[in-house]
Amino acid sequence: MTVALPAETKSVPKAVSAAWALLILNTLGSTGAQTVIPLPRTVIQLVTMGALMTAFLLALMLNLRIRIRPSAYLLLLTFLLLTSIVASVHLESGYGSLFRCFRFTVFVATLWLLSGWWDGSFAFVRAHIRMFGAVLLSVVLGLAIAPGKAMPDIYGGRLSGAVWPLTPPQVGQYAAVIAGLAVLMWLGKKTDAKSALLVVVPSLGLLLLTHTRTATLGLVAGLIVALVSLGLVSARARKVFAWIVLVAGFAAVVLGGLLQAWFLRGQSTDDFSSLTGRAKVWDALLSAPRTGFEYIFGVGLTDKSYDGLPIDNSWLAIYHEEGFVGIGIVAAMLLVLVAIAVLRPPSVARASAIFLIAYVISASYTEAGLGDASPYLLHLAVAASLLAAGEAPARERLA
Repeated sequence: MTVALPAETKSVPKAVSAAWALLILNTLGSTGAQTVIPLPRTVIQLVTMGALMTAFLLALMLNLRIRIRPSAYLLLLTFLLLTSIVASVHLESGYGSLFRCFRFTVFVATLWLLSGWWDGSFAFVRAHIRMFGAVLLSVVLGLAIAPGKAMPDIYGGRLSGAVWPLTPPQVGQYAAVIAGLAVLMWLGKKTDAKSALLVVVPSLGLLLLTHTRTATLGLVAGLIVALVSLGLVSARARKVFAWIVLVAGFAAVVLGGLLQAWFLRGQSTDDFSSLTGRAKVWDALLSAPRTGFEYIFGVGLTDKSYDGLPIDNSWLAIYHEEGFVGIGIVAAMLLVLVAIAVLRPPSVARASAIFLIAYVISASYTEAGLGDASPYLLHLAVAASLLAAGEAPARERLA
């Protein structure tokens, strides 16, 4: 294995974007609302695992000489993988934990193979937007042909996936992330206003229909931090930030009641204060007896649930599955990305990376995913690709 810097952005093969799209497909999961065409879970799992293996083989074919870019993010992610394997071999969570470790291994290996094209360009941002945009188009299609299944009573009438099984939080996450990235690309003149609007307007509409508070707050927090970082060198960013402040102030005063109703989603005060029952699961998980090994390394990879209920918190899910070692590694992962972003000169690439990092940190409180193969780790991988130094002398093409 050798270490090499990436080829120029213009030489990035389309197959790299295809491999990235397949990685995203793998992380979509197999749970959600009832679909228009019933899809057995085994079929969905075959598709998602097939996508992962195809992504790995595609990345390997593109990078047969195994040229990789040094990456603190991927190195720490590899340490997290090793921790999950150590925790899972005890089979406290059953043989399913070993399968999840295998999946995580292929996922991380594919990221390493694709790291050779991480050069600070927007190649992976565009691939990210295109694939998640395609996923959201399937959500729109499901809403058009079967609105009852797309907004089922089981989710309180919130928008979900009716073509591919997607939960409202998933739809909200994808919409928020690509909307934020499109705004920043427009600010940095990486795309034109028409293209940005074609992404932002429908995405915000879908986000509102999902009633997803986590994604909404993550979008707002991420954009604010990103715009502040970009405002040092961009008058355009300062103007957009000022408009956001004015619109937010107007909405708080004039539409306060409607916003409160949207956030409450018809829930009682008790439900809202307990984060829709999440706090009860968290208390039960934290109060459960654990061995010394479980405190340090966890019980191994699970389906991110405890006693049959979703954990819905990345830090507690990591604590449960990979122990305090896992928490330390993930915290170091985020701190390293933040530190690199701070040290980079102001630019739209840095602002986009900051947006993704801030979004993931914000969402980690009420969503699980930082300890295993997930869209959140892909968001951070895109951030790492944006923060990679792009300048280098005479580089050999990877493909």
